[in-house]
Amino acid sequence: MVSINLPRLKESLLELAKIGFNPEDKGIYRSGFTDADMEARRWLMELAKQDGFEASMDGAGNVWLGLGELTQPAVVIGSHLDSVPAGGVFDGSLGVMAGLEVLRTVKENKLELTHPLRVLGTSEEEGRFGGMFGVQAVTGDLTPEWILSAHDADGIFLADAMREQGLDPMAALDAAWPAEKMKAYLELHIEQGPVLDTQGIPLGVVEGISGVFKWIVHLKGKADHAGTAPMDMRSDAFMGLADFAHEIQRIIDEVGTDKSRITVGKVELKPGYPHTVPGEAIFTIVGRDMSEDIMEELAEACERALRAIARRHRLRFDYEQVSWLGPSYCTPSVIELMEERAKARDWQFLRMPSGAGHDVQFFTKMTDAGLIFIPSVNGVSHAPDEWSHWHHIEMGTNLLLDCVLEKAR
Repeated sequence: MVSINLPRLKESLLELAKIGFNPEDKGIYRSGFTDADMEARRWLMELAKQDGFEASMDGAGNVWLGLGELTQPAVVIGSHLDSVPAGGVFDGSLGVMAGLEVLRTVKENKLELTHPLRVLGTSEEEGRFGGMFGVQAVTGDLTPEWILSAHDADGIFLADAMREQGLDPMAALDAAWPAEKMKAYLELHIEQGPVLDTQGIPLGVVEGISGVFKWIVHLKGKADHAGTAPMDMRSDAFMGLADFAHEIQRIIDEVGTDKSRITVGKVELKPGYPHTVPGEAIFTIVGRDMSEDIMEELAEACERALRAIARRHRLRFDYEQVSWLGPSYCTPSVIELMEERAKARDWQFLRMPSGAGHDVQFFTKMTDAGLIFIPSVNGVSHAPDEWSHWHHIEMGTNLLLDCVLEKAR
């Protein structure tokens, strides 16, 4: 049975981790369309070319690596190259570099395949501008209006960030693949949660991906002197935000499920001075569930709670829905293939949902698609101390290799 070269994969992953690394907090900073993000893309293309593979970047900033001519539908292996601020080594990067390792293994073992292989390193998966830009471009889920209106929480527009990196935003519309050109999409990712690590199970076979919506909320009151404004006469925007935070668990208990999540992740208070009552609170709300009906109920409950809180504190409330991605389910035949190949290597696995969004969720609508998880130590991700053990990385990549070979032969 053919297997991957772990030392080679390890070397490539650690080399990629140097790009965007911050020695102060030990985190990786490769947010979408920043200088470090684009440096990583150029680095990967050069590395692949040195190994004798085709390498290119499409109009959305996605990196494509290739083995074999596209005379038949391709088996695509992918994940993302961008990171959250102060992110970890493996989030996204593992799936891309594991894909390159699969190409290397196929080439050096001179394996005969019927279908070509492509590795996809998507752009802007982490949602800096809302949505999952790179994979949405590949699967044809972009519009000119969305491209031109998308912006991050700091007010920077996606189109401006792309132009800053020498990319034409409208060229992203040319990155779409016809469904008939793709035979399957397979992804390897760290779990980013504690289930596999806690249960001591080395592999997860993902059955579906939670839907997610993202809002940017504004609560506007009146800035005032912190010493002279009586407590009962204030229009304190922070108090509105604090009240909403206490409503989150009630909302989930009343209309959510055990898979529901609501998170306030980014907060800005204005004017932001210690001796001034905050006149405005700007914050994000991200909601998730495996049911789109439940997602809608969560969103409606959040809006009702915020409107009531705004009245109570004499605030003005408005929000922008930055993105809405419904839940998706992996292809049953691919799930079965992953389980069969894990059994063939006598490896334990768990069929499980994913609470985090992944590139694979868009491919479920256009081709056979599946996702493999490996454990995250202590369930940590999106943080500098994110880690996965090398023996789990080897197992996950070998399972990916087995499934790719089955699909490509």
